Amino acid sequence: MAESESGADKTEDPTEKRKKDSREKGEIARSKELNTLAIMLAGSAALLIFGGALAQEMMEMMRENFTLSREVILDQRSMATYLMSSGLMALLAIQPIMITLVLAAIIGPISLGGWLFAAGSLAPKFSRMNPAAGLKRMFSFKAVAELLKALAKFVITLAVAIMVLSADIDDLMRIAHEPLDMAIIHSLQVVGWSTLWMSCGLIVIAAVDVPVQLWESHKKLLMTKQEVRDEHKDQEGKPEVKQRIRQLQREVSQRRMMAAVPEADVIITNPTHYAVALKYDPDKSGAPMLVAKGSDFLALKIREIAVANNVLLLESPALARSIYYSTELDQEIPGGLYLAVAQVLAYVYQIRQHRAGKGKRPDPLKDDLPIPPDLRRDS
Repeated sequence: MAESESGADKTEDPTEKRKKDSREKGEIARSKELNTLAIMLAGSAALLIFGGALAQEMMEMMRENFTLSREVILDQRSMATYLMSSGLMALLAIQPIMITLVLAAIIGPISLGGWLFAAGSLAPKFSRMNPAAGLKRMFSFKAVAELLKALAKFVITLAVAIMVLSADIDDLMRIAHEPLDMAIIHSLQVVGWSTLWMSCGLIVIAAVDVPVQLWESHKKLLMTKQEVRDEHKDQEGKPEVKQRIRQLQREVSQRRMMAAVPEADVIITNPTHYAVALKYDPDKSGAPMLVAKGSDFLALKIREIAVANNVLLLESPALARSIYYSTELDQEIPGGLYLAVAQVLAYVYQIRQHRAGKGKRPDPLKDDLPIPPDLRRDS
């Protein structure tokens, strides 16, 4: 029994409840590499786009706040004012870049696992304080994979950095001889392009890490056959689930019933509150069968479908009520109604013959059809 419930037997796809419970606990696929890549790409793009404006703002701040007289330097209040002004200007200067980075930090996780705030994930887990479990995690396959990933990031970043420095060495040397404002602009451009190229190198790692995280997340949610059976049993025992199942069963039954109306021989009506559809096939049944029935709104739908498909409508309130209450769907009518229904079917046959030009129009069907007292239902 223990072997049958082992992790190796978790071959069943997770149910919707399992996925929902896992999401509520904050256990969803996340990729640190994707988040890092998004932030680096956004940061490099922001530097390249806003770097010029940032350099101008920084130069303006230096000119206004770092060119001070001796009196201002010795005045503590003036120095505090200048420092606050410098800080405010610096914040305003880097605001576009910071907004870009914040958006990237939000969009990165959302793009993989969606937006999620799980309070349960903030609660302390004492299992993480277990030394034995900690040692097990240190030497697990996941830890080895994380180590290999870190080494790959280091190698790729180092290789790209060496390539960028080799390509831009002349520009870097010239920066030292440029005016301050031009040097700041060129420095930001070099940093932006260098970060962009390093980000492109990390695309490979992120492209591998994202599918791995999705696979690991799915693997954690896999269930045994017994777990699936137990969950279904638990769900089916809930009143709201039972109600939903009954509703779905009714909807399926109604759709199947409405699909049978065009094939009926006759629709007997109340005429407004009840409608029953009968079909007689001597090769398949020994008596006419009830293929559809309904009251009020369903009766109206049955009549509408019958009219649209040229199925004969016949008003016989007493017979309609008797069939409605005495016969279930796809069942033969009771023996006590054979004679009354036989008269109806004979009348239907005569109407069809008349419409086909093979006979005269029959007299209207009499209202006093033979219905046994035990099968009669009052209106």
